[in-house]
Amino acid sequence: MLISIRDLINEGVKKLETAKIASPLLDVQLLLCHVLEVDKVFLYCHMNDTIDLQKAEEFNKLLEKRYKGCPLQYITNKQEFMGLDFYVDENVLIPRPDTEILVEKILEIMKGENFIKKRSINIADIGSGSGAIGLSLAKYETRCKVHSVDISENALKITTRNSENLEVKQRVKLYKGDMLSPLLNKELEKSFDIIVSNPPYIPSDEIDSLQIEVSKYEPRLALDGGLDGLEYYREIITASPKLLAKNGVLAFEIGWNQGEDLKKLLKETGEYKNVEVIKDLANLDRVVIAVLNPD
Repeated sequence: MLISIRDLINEGVKKLETAKIASPLLDVQLLLCHVLEVDKVFLYCHMNDTIDLQKAEEFNKLLEKRYKGCPLQYITNKQEFMGLDFYVDENVLIPRPDTEILVEKILEIMKGENFIKKRSINIADIGSGSGAIGLSLAKYETRCKVHSVDISENALKITTRNSENLEVKQRVKLYKGDMLSPLLNKELEKSFDIIVSNPPYIPSDEIDSLQIEVSKYEPRLALDGGLDGLEYYREIITASPKLLAKNGVLAFEIGWNQGEDLKKLLKETGEYKNVEVIKDLANLDRVVIAVLNPD
């Protein structure tokens, strides 16, 4: 039995609307594009075309996953970030547009007076996940050498896959371990120009109240920031001075209300200067930048 693209889209939208999916039409279109290996323009130009039963069944299986709340990105294994395509699955967080603010700020910093004359820039990406932050920096700034750290072997495999797809693998080194621990050795002391991280920062008791796409499907290990959401920030802030070079930069993505807490944590150590909180487009806390005090 054949079914038209138009009918398949209409039926899919009705199904997703019953599940209160935020963008049912767009999601249906993207799922169908994924199955047919076409773009949205093709759909618009071929609404009356029919597709065979096998493709329709494949589409309906994916539609059912979305109906149950599975994020579209995990179904298609694709997410755009900084204008680049990243492979993602349930082993890593889905890169979000807000995180681009962090990447853009670091790219700006690397054009500043402390970095402009450097021939090579060593970056540690802590909790790399898909590699979205570190690999984007490597792609847009060829001086970057990225040290990607993650506790998850599966996440590191995804970082590797994305580094190959983006053709930056030769400037990326992987470390398996918890936060900064794999880097804390004599060889790497004071060797990093920038340490960047988007660590888990959701307070433990708030995770289950998040939208189902996050609470049920995204890896809890990458979300849970402990009792107050600040557990991993404390760990990184404490250990970073051992690794940062003179005028080295520590850069975090943070939760919408964590700016003042992070400023306080950084200033209490006496190790950092020029602590800056950067807002997102909604005027919410999103990024914290600090510079290591000279010895």
